[in-house]
Amino acid sequence: MAKFLSRDINLMEFQISHSNKQKLKPFYDDPDSMLPDVEAYASWLHPSALNSFDCIMKEAKGKKVVVFLDYDGTLSPIVEDPDKAFMSTEMRVALREVAKQFPTSIISGRSRDKVKEFVQLNNVCYAGSHGLDIMQPPKSRDKKGNEGAFQPAKLFLPAIQEISMELEHKIRETQGSKIEDNMFCISVHYRQVPPQDQGNLKEKVKSVVENRPEFRLTEGKMVIEVRPSIEWNKGDALNYLLHTLGFSNADDVLSLYIGDDQTDEDAFKVIAGKREGFPIVVSSIPKETKAWYSLRDPSEVLAFLLRLAKWNKSQASFLQLDYI
Repeated sequence: MAKFLSRDINLMEFQISHSNKQKLKPFYDDPDSMLPDVEAYASWLHPSALNSFDCIMKEAKGKKVVVFLDYDGTLSPIVEDPDKAFMSTEMRVALREVAKQFPTSIISGRSRDKVKEFVQLNNVCYAGSHGLDIMQPPKSRDKKGNEGAFQPAKLFLPAIQEISMELEHKIRETQGSKIEDNMFCISVHYRQVPPQDQGNLKEKVKSVVENRPEFRLTEGKMVIEVRPSIEWNKGDALNYLLHTLGFSNADDVLSLYIGDDQTDEDAFKVIAGKREGFPIVVSSIPKETKAWYSLRDPSEVLAFLLRLAKWNKSQASFLQLDYI
């Protein structure tokens, strides 16, 4: 992985290659079309992060807690129209309270500006395009408050814009398809495309990228994405943010990462490998994951965040009593 010696990183340090990693498969072929299997979920080996909250936070005592979250499916529900994935007022209040007490970052596949527009909080760090567009954490900005940004794929922008225009032309007649420009990632949503047309849509997207080895395709929940083929993912973004916050070499840091998407698995892997935090997957069904704990849906994420904020306040109260 590239060393973060400065904010201007030479793209030659990144290896450009296709990623042929096999996608982790859930127990069901189409999770979005299945109702939660209560019995299967109950037998899942990943305990509830809510039920295990006290156990998790026992490890956090005396450490600096850092919070990382995905957006869609974690802070907001998955919806038919990606432009309407609004966060609830309750979630915003809880997130604001958590961010007041812990360094908090959102690492999303959407564009950084779009996530910030949804969240509407200034005390949160935003990383868009699966970590390819990272704003500086609030405490790391200059004296004028300028955000700045780390963009390891900046040189790919002209080609990305060209691909976006070609995709618009290719799939414009496919009913229900929607292209979302996420700056360094082009997302083609097909949740509203008739099932019989989805295979043809995917082939059209593949045809645009097949002769461009500097780009690759990844799939998420009813979405296929075009991304630069550089070796950079949400796990790298997590490491970069920890470094920027001054925690890269600290042994008293505990990271909490909550996410529901396949791309979050890269961040789960980093935290699990370091054994300095807890990866938490959001899923209403059992599935293969590198996470250690689980939450069923955004409503349980909300409950977890509320408990986290309350826990920190109680710790502060105990410290004050001890001091007195």
